[in-house]
Amino acid sequence: MADTERLWLVAREYGDESLVELVYATPDGERCVVKHFSIQLLRAKDITAAIEVESDRLESVGDSDTRERYAVEVERARDRHDPDDVV
Repeated sequence: MADTERLWLVAREYGDESLVELVYATPDGERCVVKHFSIQLLRAKDITAAIEVESDRLESVGDSDTRERYAVEVERARDRHDPDDVV
């Protein structure tokens, strides 16, 4: 079984083609995973404050400003929500 890490929801972007991009990041903001969902699917799915992701699926966050922003957002999410809270 692969190692997993807890990631926290740090960004939700609404795109043109009725898609929503969710970004979950590690507490240090160094790595993330991006998920794309249709708006219809999101209406039927619970989006939680945190998820568990296999470590080998994580991407590096290249921009230092983005890493810093993600770290701040993770801290904010952890202060306000339990991992399983629907957000």
